Amino acid sequence: MTFEQQWLEYDYNPFIVFNDKGKITSLNAEAQFLLGFTTPHELFELAQTHASINFGFKTTFLQLTYGRYNFFGITIGYDSEDEIGIKLYQAPSYKLTTKKPEGELVNIYAIVDLWIASHSINSNLRFEKEYDPTIPDIILNSNNLIKLLNKIYLSFEKNTLIKTKIFYRVGEHIKFDGKKYSIFSIEIIPESLKKEKIPEIKSIAEENDFYIETGKSFVINMPMITS
Repeated sequence: MTFEQQWLEYDYNPFIVFNDKGKITSLNAEAQFLLGFTTPHELFELAQTHASINFGFKTTFLQLTYGRYNFFGITIGYDSEDEIGIKLYQAPSYKLTTKKPEGELVNIYAIVDLWIASHSINSNLRFEKEYDPTIPDIILNSNNLIKLLNKIYLSFEKNTLIKTKIFYRVGEHIKFDGKKYSIFSIEIIPESLKKEKIPEIKSIAEENDFYIETGKSFVINMPMITS
């Protein structure tokens, strides 16, 4: 792999090349993660829709969301009828407070499981969990997190299934006092949610130094501070 190819492979922005049948012939590492939230067919149709009329490259600014990914623009390029490429430009998905979190060393899985158990009692609501087991115990104000999770739960009226994911955000970090910390997220995915509850949820998150992404799900982003 040449130096230029390595730059493309590890680019923060997903890049995919399709043949004329919509089959992927090349993609970088970030595009592989993106395909966990969408399909090749959907991205191929997006590329065809926004391609220039003649051979060449065309950049279009538009907002796209696929799972935890948010994009502000795309570039489509082709110089023959045999293949077409698409590059999607990631918007800064969140910013974490510059205030270093305070609290006690806690197990994030235990906190989330406690929250799930408390809302499962005498309820027909079904919870599904998908946890990355590599997240260590972290410094966190667990009471504030529970308060936020409880407020999120109130927006899930009439749901029968809620999915909860805990995952490490690959390649994303924040610095406190010159030291870099990795970031992980708790994503809560309902079948539907009350959108009128979102402003109140965001307000509680900000008051307690959490940054939350909202869309079809809620994603709480936190640094992995262990001491």
